[in-house]
Amino acid sequence: MSLKNNKVDTERICKAVKEILLAVGEDIDREGLRKTPERVARMYAELLAGMHEDPKEHLGSVFTETYDEIVLLRDIPFYSICEHHMLPFIGSAHIAYLPKGKILGVSKLARIVDCFARRLQSQERLTYQIADFIMDSLKPQGTAVVLEASHSCMTIRGIKKPGSAMVTSALRGIFRRDPKSRSEILSLMHKQ
Repeated sequence: MSLKNNKVDTERICKAVKEILLAVGEDIDREGLRKTPERVARMYAELLAGMHEDPKEHLGSVFTETYDEIVLLRDIPFYSICEHHMLPFIGSAHIAYLPKGKILGVSKLARIVDCFARRLQSQERLTYQIADFIMDSLKPQGTAVVLEASHSCMTIRGIKKPGSAMVTSALRGIFRRDPKSRSEILSLMHKQ
């Protein structure tokens, strides 16, 4: 069975993983490692699937609606791969928007997060990409995105500070311009 598909060159990843294993002094013919290159290749194809996905695919459930109050989806689990060390960062996304004639099916917000998260990323860019996409696509009065994540590159290597969380935010439209609206949305996002 060939691992190659038209989006990710898994055969090339397999060769690279074999080289890494050899470089760290491993025996690539050892029983536990024989299929590791193929497993790693499939893992990267899965974890980075968002690189080959258009987030616009998730706009099929946009509805015309006169609702003009805050729409908020909190605690959306996500994972991404840090582009600096190629280690995972895992956390929760909180997304809100103030509609202006259009609402989006609720599960689509989570799908948009996944689409952007499943790429080599920085948390800061991921936060902006989600907020900008919602603003550009729905044209709401405003949108707010807050991401909270634990970064493996900081918890298991380097400074080794498990339990730390990085928080990033992107505020657009009314949530950026109006202090009262900004305060309201950030308060709603962090209610427990």
